[in-house]
Amino acid sequence: MERGDREPLVRKTSSSYHTFPESTARRLDTEYLRSLHNKRLYLAVFAAVLGNFSFGFALVYPSPVIPALEAHPNPALRLDQHTAPWFGSVFTLGAAAGGLSTMLLNDCLGRKLSIMFSALPSALGYALLAGAQGLWMLLLGRVLTGYAGGVTSASIPVYISEISHPGVRGMLGACPQIMAVLGSLVLYALGKYLRLVLDWRWLAVAGEVPVLAMVLLLCFMPNSPRFLLSQGKEDEALGSLCWLRGEDTDYAREYEQIKDSVRKQSRRVSCAELKDPFLYKPILIAGGMRFLQQLSGVTCILVYLQPIFKKTSVILKPEYDAALVGLVRLSSVAIAAVSMDKAGRKILLFVSAGVMLVSNLTMGLYIHFVPASHNGTAANTTLVSSANLPAEPTNYITLIPLLATMFFIMGYAMGWGPITWLLMSEILPLKARGVASGLCVVVSWLTAFTLTQFFLPAVNAFGLEVPFLFFAVISAGNILFTGCCVPETKGRSLEQIEAFFRTGRRSFLR
Repeated sequence: MERGDREPLVRKTSSSYHTFPESTARRLDTEYLRSLHNKRLYLAVFAAVLGNFSFGFALVYPSPVIPALEAHPNPALRLDQHTAPWFGSVFTLGAAAGGLSTMLLNDCLGRKLSIMFSALPSALGYALLAGAQGLWMLLLGRVLTGYAGGVTSASIPVYISEISHPGVRGMLGACPQIMAVLGSLVLYALGKYLRLVLDWRWLAVAGEVPVLAMVLLLCFMPNSPRFLLSQGKEDEALGSLCWLRGEDTDYAREYEQIKDSVRKQSRRVSCAELKDPFLYKPILIAGGMRFLQQLSGVTCILVYLQPIFKKTSVILKPEYDAALVGLVRLSSVAIAAVSMDKAGRKILLFVSAGVMLVSNLTMGLYIHFVPASHNGTAANTTLVSSANLPAEPTNYITLIPLLATMFFIMGYAMGWGPITWLLMSEILPLKARGVASGLCVVVSWLTAFTLTQFFLPAVNAFGLEVPFLFFAVISAGNILFTGCCVPETKGRSLEQIEAFFRTGRRSFLR
């Protein structure tokens, strides 16, 4: 295609905030395809999401370790029904602190350096867990790895969204969740293997590996062009975009559009500006999604997965069930990554919330109505102490909690897992993206901490079915929230999305 043939199309797209041509022209635009398939972009994303691998690994660390620590011969390390909830939940408190600090780190250090900074508390936390001689070292190790997870969960989605090509931003935006799931799955697998041949401490040693790999790779990756422009580093920003898109592409056109957007938002956010719908609407939507995502119960279920399966006496051993759920979660996030840029964000959110609603309702009703002789529960057995009891399923009906949990994780991983993080990084305006993303992470992990801390006491006081029925009600609320509040951002540049919130004209998102 000759350059002259494309001129009208370029002028048209520029005036309507379209960064690239529409679908019919995309098949013919070789520069578009070159920038879309530039391998350097995918290398940068891979380097960043190694932080999510470590995050997923650390999040579910208590699942195989709590049973081992409950039976530990050293009283200083032994967990009971009072200390086990803290070991499981204090991670989320650290993550909330990490998100709070990222409100400053994202805008001061930049997205890439914030991710690299997270390696320091992560490595120190794993070292404390590996060499723990008392409960305080275990809890401090969990807080530090949680802090690192809070930093990465606020920085990595923003970094990926700002360096990604609009045509693959949905797929790449799902990569953090894919790597977090993969990290959890590796933890489950290592937990089973190391428990047989090595001490549980080696799980913490294994957690150091992705942290070191992330730091080494990120040393060679560029920073976000949008962040560099916000710091007045125009030449460096142009070089970064050239590296990410390829020298033989028309990256200069995209650079000018980004530069124009950054220029309009050069000033920092003031308190008076927070009354502007352009700012508060996307912040409320992103924060609301993070709040509802955690209220759906995913962190509680993942952290206490093996004890839950012990209490419901599913037909397989809990460690195998946990690994099976991890595989389902991984495949579901992969499906979401492939379909997000084709089906769209909202349809996946609807399907995701619907599946979670049915799954939680099924789990709650099963526990409530199936006799204890069939589901293996005991009225005076706590969830933590049941983790040490042998599983002796007596009926194939005990497959129901396993299938319900698998479908819950599948539904979560197809939508409300990866898409909430992606939308957070897409809809937040550039001038508030660093602060607002940190705020959303604080909301997310404070909610997760509250739920994780009170999950076990609620189970012991009211029964295991009550939390699952509560999660079902929240999933119904997720459906309503998606229909009323969430915009569709499939295939749109970040500048188009900002124009939608600035003007309220839905034509920018069509």
